[in-house]
Amino acid sequence: MRFVYLGPPGTFAEQALRTVPAAERGSRTAARSVPEALDAVRAGEADAALVPLENSIGGGVGVTLDEMVAGSPLIITREVVLPVEFVLAARAGTVLSDVRSVAAHPQASTQCRGWLRDHLPDAVVVDVLSNSAAAQSAASGEHDAAICAPIGAGQQRLAVLADKIADHGDAVTRFVLVSRPGPPPSPTGDDRTSLAVYIAHDRVGALLAVLMELAVRGVNLTRIESRPTGEALGRYAFFLDCTGHVADDRVGEALRGLRRVCAEVRFLGSYPRHRWTGSEGEGPVPAPAGLSDVDYADASAWLDRLRRG
Repeated sequence: MRFVYLGPPGTFAEQALRTVPAAERGSRTAARSVPEALDAVRAGEADAALVPLENSIGGGVGVTLDEMVAGSPLIITREVVLPVEFVLAARAGTVLSDVRSVAAHPQASTQCRGWLRDHLPDAVVVDVLSNSAAAQSAASGEHDAAICAPIGAGQQRLAVLADKIADHGDAVTRFVLVSRPGPPPSPTGDDRTSLAVYIAHDRVGALLAVLMELAVRGVNLTRIESRPTGEALGRYAFFLDCTGHVADDRVGEALRGLRRVCAEVRFLGSYPRHRWTGSEGEGPVPAPAGLSDVDYADASAWLDRLRRG
């Protein structure tokens, strides 16, 4: 298989991709941006792309969310949750007092905001496309230092001025593996379903109606985030993550309900939930009484008998 990921090489995305067994056996190509990675899949130049979706500190990655609903459909087939550790790196001979500009990916600078405030309050933080690009920028002398992954500092032969500079040492990033539409992975009993929904903005209680379609069927909503659609001020798409699989009866019923009450629903995939260090105590949320697949099957059989007389 042909895989593409948010590059350049030496990023957390490459590290996350290499935890996927098929990617170790297949080809791996770095993309310059999230849009480029996803467009390679849409164009058939790659079979799957691994891109960051959210961080436990910085929240959702806006460009990924936006690109997932722009253009032809794509679906998530897998997620990878990766612990994130940052260092401040610079060319040899640089000391902390020399640093006036710091290159960093926006998610990285967000996670190190407190450290930067305490140790480099006068430095200008410059946004770049990736952690690896930040390291390259420092190595070339374009900026004095970089916030990057330890692997990036090593590849660029940078000196580490400070390590473990993230404000939260237990921060993680969630990456998703995205492919062209096809049958979703088989349900495992511990799955996640992702959606993008567009509500009718001239309808009172439209968002509440969306949430009720999930709640009344016992579907646990684990994440909701809004992003502007670009149509007009105040027009938003809502990205939802919920427990369960599209093959589950209660999730299927919720999707039918959302189809009825929303202006548009885009299915972004059902896939196994990644279990990582720190999630061992978490497990699949059990269906409430009366809302298991067995209960749905029993109710459907009962209704069929009534209709047949």
